[in-house]
Amino acid sequence: MAETIVRSRWFIRFTNVIIPVLTWVLITMPVWFSPFHPAVVAYFIIGFDLYFFYKAISTVYLASLSYRRILNTNQVEFSGLLKRCNSRAIYHFVIIPNYKEPLYKLQSTIQAITDNRFGKKQMYLILAFEKREKESEEKYRTLIAQFGRHFRAIIPTYHTLQPGEEPGKASNQTHAAKIIDQYVSDRRINTKKVIITICDADSRLPTNYFAYLTYRFIKDKDRLYHFYCAPVLLYNNFWRLPFFVRIQSTISSILRLAFLSSGDRLIQISTYSTSLMLLKRIGFWDVDVIPEDWHVYFQAFFTFGKRVRTLPLYTIINGDAVYSGKTIKTSINRYEQERRWAWGATDIPYALRKLVTTPQISFLTKIKKILFLSETHLLWTSSFFILTISASIPPLINPLFKKTVLGFILPQLSGLILTLSSSMLLVYVYLDFKLREKIKVQTRPVLLPLMIIQWYFLPVISFFLSSLPALDAHTRMLFGKKITYKVTEKV
Repeated sequence: MAETIVRSRWFIRFTNVIIPVLTWVLITMPVWFSPFHPAVVAYFIIGFDLYFFYKAISTVYLASLSYRRILNTNQVEFSGLLKRCNSRAIYHFVIIPNYKEPLYKLQSTIQAITDNRFGKKQMYLILAFEKREKESEEKYRTLIAQFGRHFRAIIPTYHTLQPGEEPGKASNQTHAAKIIDQYVSDRRINTKKVIITICDADSRLPTNYFAYLTYRFIKDKDRLYHFYCAPVLLYNNFWRLPFFVRIQSTISSILRLAFLSSGDRLIQISTYSTSLMLLKRIGFWDVDVIPEDWHVYFQAFFTFGKRVRTLPLYTIINGDAVYSGKTIKTSINRYEQERRWAWGATDIPYALRKLVTTPQISFLTKIKKILFLSETHLLWTSSFFILTISASIPPLINPLFKKTVLGFILPQLSGLILTLSSSMLLVYVYLDFKLREKIKVQTRPVLLPLMIIQWYFLPVISFFLSSLPALDAHTRMLFGKKITYKVTEKV
């Protein structure tokens, strides 16, 4: 019965449009509801502002907590701790999915892996190329000549796009992981001892990553059902970026840092690790999706329930922000990247369908995950509009309401709450400075005034590089228009 409902045309359509419709309802409510019930709109706006203030305080607290834990973790010598464990039984397969990535960028990423303080006899590198890239075999020859001695093996895979597959990381990684599975099976390696790490082509893994990951994996009693992730902070090319992309990248980095200490809400992003056993039991990554990191988490969650978690690794992965050499091109690529990330809202229809087809998992547990997923994507698209312009609409549309006390104070009260929320940026600035200092991205004293002044442009930047592309993605979902995967240019 449940399967019949899920496959019905009306249910598929309903699950696809529910979040885009709610997005537009939230954004436009002050316009169409104020003529009839302006007070309700006003209370909604004030409530939303207060909720945003709470989120701002929570983000500052969690980001500071994560930073402190990172400092403490860096004092731990995991290589020494591993000597007391049976760490030699653990095998690491690192998949680097890539398509038309510059050779120097791949070299830099692989170099960071070889700099890790971990035994090379347990390390396998998988260069996951796309068959349609003509230069891939030449890149492989160059890379194996340069790095072959640092790994137990370097294995190239060449993915050919099949019918029903979306181009992107998911289909490429599934192809690579299946080859790993066969490789492991042929050599009779225990799949429960194999850790798969997905490493973006621009992610620089810290030198303690694999020792830390291995120790955490060995000590984790439920390790076969867990993902492991460290925050990917976008500081590699920080000073090459146009200032507006730099600000957006800084905000993204601080939010990722805060997310690391969010407990059960943590879901891996971009670069992460998990067991081969888990991936195999869920059928690897669904090949018809574009944003794969959150999606694979929900694949596992709707298979095994609340045993599935993402555990934090308190260390820093340094990544590249979007940069295409020229300001206009960089802006366009940054917009497209944000829209692709926001396309992760397609996980909500997937989750709603799984809600009625997974009776083995607690209904309340599933609802909590779906509400969190929905909240994330709704706030992403609607926050800018509600926080910046909504408070001025009810008095403007309904002149009678403007004469009431609530109508008079609404813009001032909303502005006050937003100002208090914005004061949290001072902590963001401090954390940004300390994080860059830690990974040796220095700030010249002459640039300090600019680093403060640039934050005044945050509302405009957030609109064009966050809210608008997210709204674009939701609107495309509403009208059934898909986006196509495009590799983000980072030169």
